[in-house]
Amino acid sequence: MVQKYQSPVRVYKHPFELIMAAYERRFPTCPLIPMFVDSDTVNEFRSEDGAIHVIERRCKLDIDAPRLLKKIAGVDYVYFVQKNSLNSRERTLHIEAHNETFSNRVIINEHCCYSVHPENEDWTCFEQSASLDIKSFFGFESTVEKIAMKQYTSNIKKGKEIIEYYLRQLEEEGITFVPRWTPPALAPSSDAAASSCKKQAASSAGVDAEPALKDGLSGEPLSNPSGAPEPVAGPPDDKLDADYIKRYLGDLTPLQESCLIRLRQWLQEPTRIPKDEHILRFLRARDFNIDKAREVLCQSLTWRKQHQVDYILDSWHAPQVLQDYYAGGWHHHDKDGRPLYVLRLGQMDTKGLVRALGEEALLRYVLSVNEEGLRRCEDNTKVFGRPISSWTCLVDLEGLNMRHLWRPGVKALLRIIEVVEANYPETLGRLLILRAPRVFPVLWTLVSPFIDDNTRRKFLIYAGNDYQGPGGLLDYIDKEIIPDFLSGECMCEVPEGGLVPKSLYRTAEELENEDLKLWTETIYQSASVFKGAPHEILIQIVDASSVITWDFDVCKGDIVFNIYHSKRAPHVTSPGGNNVQLIDRAWQLGRDYSMVESSLTCREGESVQGSHVTRWPGFYILQWKFHSMPACAATSLPRVDDVLASLQVSSHKCKVMYYTEVIASRTSGSMTSLESSHSGFSQLSAATTSSSQSHSSSMISR
Repeated sequence: MVQKYQSPVRVYKHPFELIMAAYERRFPTCPLIPMFVDSDTVNEFRSEDGAIHVIERRCKLDIDAPRLLKKIAGVDYVYFVQKNSLNSRERTLHIEAHNETFSNRVIINEHCCYSVHPENEDWTCFEQSASLDIKSFFGFESTVEKIAMKQYTSNIKKGKEIIEYYLRQLEEEGITFVPRWTPPALAPSSDAAASSCKKQAASSAGVDAEPALKDGLSGEPLSNPSGAPEPVAGPPDDKLDADYIKRYLGDLTPLQESCLIRLRQWLQEPTRIPKDEHILRFLRARDFNIDKAREVLCQSLTWRKQHQVDYILDSWHAPQVLQDYYAGGWHHHDKDGRPLYVLRLGQMDTKGLVRALGEEALLRYVLSVNEEGLRRCEDNTKVFGRPISSWTCLVDLEGLNMRHLWRPGVKALLRIIEVVEANYPETLGRLLILRAPRVFPVLWTLVSPFIDDNTRRKFLIYAGNDYQGPGGLLDYIDKEIIPDFLSGECMCEVPEGGLVPKSLYRTAEELENEDLKLWTETIYQSASVFKGAPHEILIQIVDASSVITWDFDVCKGDIVFNIYHSKRAPHVTSPGGNNVQLIDRAWQLGRDYSMVESSLTCREGESVQGSHVTRWPGFYILQWKFHSMPACAATSLPRVDDVLASLQVSSHKCKVMYYTEVIASRTSGSMTSLESSHSGFSQLSAATTSSSQSHSSSMISR
């Protein structure tokens, strides 16, 4: 299996030419890299104008590996071939390296690039990526992979240190300026050349001819000749900057940085890029296993889109009952700068809230609290100048008794925990449970199996007044903001709770209808696509030139999307569940129905939006088909009886979530009516494919 690694963009606040002068000092050997024993130039090329310089070196490395492994392999040193391609005109240096030793057993490829910062021509960017493919190594494949990871991590950590070391060395020698390459025809005049020679002579004598530029070597940005303001360090559209990661996401190991960047790049393909903090939470929750993190993150993104969670703070307002009787709210921050949420669970009438509001309203309220928590974390990150990605929750259990263990209430709590755990991982920094009564162990026994082990380790439980002693509340919260109901001096505006009046209770039927209305308030529908059993929907068009719009996500598997037209209504068959088939097996393509759009193959995780301007009235069929089926096999699709055996085979099942809308005419509507275009997590792609024959436009997020 090929392992890939990607480092963030590293920014040197020095000109490209000065960085190149520092870089060249690494050869033929570098005392800062003990494993780099020696290097020999095996090939060199320089263009006539001097702009292009390509040099190929054979590098001798002393890998830090066990002596037994070296003895079995029969080598003491490992040789790599490194090719450096310097383009002084474009101000870029591309470095390509691969292993020469054991190249038939282990394939290592590395690519690095120095280039000019896109926003400041006096800064230099550095990027690094690598791949490792171990085919066989005398049964020590796992050991070799660990050694390679160790060396790669060490190389990344030392890279910036080495460049800065040689920059200081240049500064000590008085070299603070290296002129840019100029074409021979535009060489400087004799007077200018003489002036330049004087500068270089002064530098060689140890005299600083450019004190203003020397200031830039101390670590501060060099002056910008244009007078434009210096850009704020931050991530480009498709890359992450090392300084940005440290400032906004925290200290990550090189491999953790690589996991974040690679998962972010994968998410860019379907253009469903959540915030970097959000991606990092899912990676941490899965111990930086990219495949596992990607799976749960994609499920969460689909869930957010389906239930429009991105807009819950703006579009949903808590009922008055919650505002009056839900004893929870935000209260300043803890000593680490995390937002602090206070919940007086013991004073809350959980049974009354469930009877008055239903389970779904409570769930939505908890989701709004979590969304507000994410927003507050971003605000505190800016205020405190360090990454803050989680919050602290203080739960006061004073008053907790057996009435809180009412079965429907516990059921609602367990469901809320399940939803939060799946969609807001690593958002809880610490949970302080105060004044736990004797009944608490019973509640804990019920809910603890549903709480992730990593989350459970963040719980601190205090009985009675233990929270007032050593290791208690004062270790985590400043004395000035301890709530008054916990013997503190700060007035807490969290509602006191109390019993919900029974006059506000609703009947079971009312709650059921209300719950259905609340949580099925989505424009999207889900469907299953089986091998041999596509899912099809029917759209009847009365007026020609109407516009059929669609928006769907491929949640699982790969599918083929088709659009057909028929003059007669098809017969609906359903093999069960959310799978519907319309095209009769006796129908023939070209006689009974026709294809009006080219087939579109869509991969797992992709979001697809598009439209079709109809040319004729009649019946239009939108079809999602299993990818392995030939595009021309619509007339011979196995029907219900043929596919019953395959319905239970997960590898033959795909899932899509879709929404369609018909606009009466080309002039009466706009494509912005697609709800997915509003999503903060799902963005419309700029790529557009069109079919002139069908007067349609389709957009697919890749």
